[in-house]
Amino acid sequence: MRPVVTGAVNRPPWTMPVIVFSQFAGTSIWFSGNAVLAELMQRWSSPSPMAGWITSAVQLGFIAGTLIFAIFTVSDRFSPRRVFLLCAVAGALSNLLTGLSGADLAGLLALRFITGFFLAGIYPVGMKIAAGWYKKGLGNALGFLIGALVLGTAFPHLLKGGLSSVPWQAVILLSSTVCLIGGLLMFLLIPDGPYLVAGTRFNPLAVVTLFRHRELRAAALGYFGHMWELYTLWAFVPFFLSAYLSSVPGFSLNVSFWSFLIIGIGSMGCSVGGLVSVRVGSARVAYIQLMVSGICCLLSPLFFAAPPALFLGLMLLWGISVVGDSPQFSTIVARTAPQELVGSALTLVNCIGFSITVVSLALMQWISTRVPPQYLLILLAVGPAMGLVCMKSLVGRHRPSTI
Repeated sequence: MRPVVTGAVNRPPWTMPVIVFSQFAGTSIWFSGNAVLAELMQRWSSPSPMAGWITSAVQLGFIAGTLIFAIFTVSDRFSPRRVFLLCAVAGALSNLLTGLSGADLAGLLALRFITGFFLAGIYPVGMKIAAGWYKKGLGNALGFLIGALVLGTAFPHLLKGGLSSVPWQAVILLSSTVCLIGGLLMFLLIPDGPYLVAGTRFNPLAVVTLFRHRELRAAALGYFGHMWELYTLWAFVPFFLSAYLSSVPGFSLNVSFWSFLIIGIGSMGCSVGGLVSVRVGSARVAYIQLMVSGICCLLSPLFFAAPPALFLGLMLLWGISVVGDSPQFSTIVARTAPQELVGSALTLVNCIGFSITVVSLALMQWISTRVPPQYLLILLAVGPAMGLVCMKSLVGRHRPSTI
């Protein structure tokens, strides 16, 4: 058993920067398929955007990986940084095969599923590595880590925007290379931290706890509403931008670059939200950001009537608010769950949340061919609306030091 840490921790100054960069680099393979969506559609002559299929495959892989890693307590049995490295290598390889193999559509979706599976050893494990070094101020650290994930998911869009003159496979190659570098840096520069402790064994019956404890239930349902909107919006940002572009004669726009900005600016919402939560509490920060993103959903058809500068400004606001509440929801769940079930509760809440994204993506994929594009994203408002109703009891009841 690891000894109890009583004195000051001699933490290398590069610890948080390396963890944040590695988290960014490891998650850069998450949306690499979406960044080259237009090329993939041409390759298989798909009549629909395919965004829902490709993203759902990654989400399903992540769900399966998270459950398997939790059931077999992988990051407890082995050094988390070793798990992070191996998953970064395997994820980079499966992502690379997306661009190099001549697989059919089913093969492509299988590769994206495998990529998502190994992301389960990058995103959650990266947070556990951080928890091994940070006890006080972990909430702020979590905001920066999820902010790094946001930048990582947006990164392939930046590559696509800057590499428009080179083959699309270059985007896949570079995102895989960045992922591999992140895994190596985490393994070589970040030893296991002094606060790293073994978690409790995964208990699938902990899902009952979500409905027995009122505060945990409210936080979980708020998170589920947030997840209904988040990944579907991210997946359809290029589609939404392209639709607006076609509706404004004479207006030009680098869709890939602006997709990066709209998704990536969410890292600001995560990091600033983490700082603000210290003063006002996580519940208030999550509630306000969820409300702002829900309003954006409802008003999204009107965005098409706005001039380009206002349209892009509103999309950036949406990008900030749609994910800025994510680290706060994780914090609330961790604080309201019984201590002996924190790990299981977080795992189950995340798995249910990502399962909801698959349903949302499938629905949007089906609707995208049946309604005008300006009305597509208004349906995402259902998630924030339900989340706001369910978590209202958390707001104003607790001091910032608790929730």
